[in-house]
Amino acid sequence: MHLKDARIDPLWLLKECGLAVYEFDHLVSGQPLLHARHERHPSPIIDLRNGWHHYTESLRRNSGKTYKTTLAKSRKLQRDAGPLRHDYATTDLEPLRTLLGWKTDQYRRTGRADRFAHPWIVELVERLLATQSESFAGVLDMIYVDDRPVAGHFGLRTRTTLAGWFPAYDTHFAKYSPGLIHHLAMAERASEAGIEIIDMGRGQKEYKDKLKTGELEVAEGRVARIGPAAGVHWVMRVPVRKTRATVMANPLLLKTADKTLKTYGRLRTVLQR
Repeated sequence: MHLKDARIDPLWLLKECGLAVYEFDHLVSGQPLLHARHERHPSPIIDLRNGWHHYTESLRRNSGKTYKTTLAKSRKLQRDAGPLRHDYATTDLEPLRTLLGWKTDQYRRTGRADRFAHPWIVELVERLLATQSESFAGVLDMIYVDDRPVAGHFGLRTRTTLAGWFPAYDTHFAKYSPGLIHHLAMAERASEAGIEIIDMGRGQKEYKDKLKTGELEVAEGRVARIGPAAGVHWVMRVPVRKTRATVMANPLLLKTADKTLKTYGRLRTVLQR
């Protein structure tokens, strides 16, 4: 947060904070810390400022097939497995641990590094869930069928914005598109709770394209003071980040990399059994 029209020297700020490098990848564009060399990326949003009804009308116009199919799959899920229950903004730890377990399984299946293998990250998420105030809170949202957890999401909210962090679901129910069912349920309840924007975060995902009504812009890059620490950081981080950005921007490279990671994930899962 900063005062409107504030002029901030980023190198002075780093020095006063005792930092050599500040690296970021989801910083809202248009801030005094940013300059033209920083990369900018779209961050899809669900706009609820005009209410839930207006959002669903927009979905019908722009993603009508997705909306109708998701509602139909929700009805089929309930016919096959039982009544659907939705817990919005629950603070219980048990469903949080279920969600993080699903996310760990997803990371392993897709060959990604498991964030939740680090105890400090799990502790951070649990502390954020326990933080509940009018202007800031951790938000855990889960749907169940016949009291069995099916899909969920953990994110952070301000008074009017919900920032997406960790969505995941039980793969046993994959054929019902539980992620889409959950996101629609979450958007409806969030709107009732006063949320105006759900920021789904940067990154190319099919569900984001289906649900979004617009995009924000976020920046990725770093601010660094001249010195040995900044030099070491550059060698360790910047070439990897630039390579990743090149892959993400090329559909063929992205498809190949994703296939390779998923193959690695399957092999890793087999070897760990």
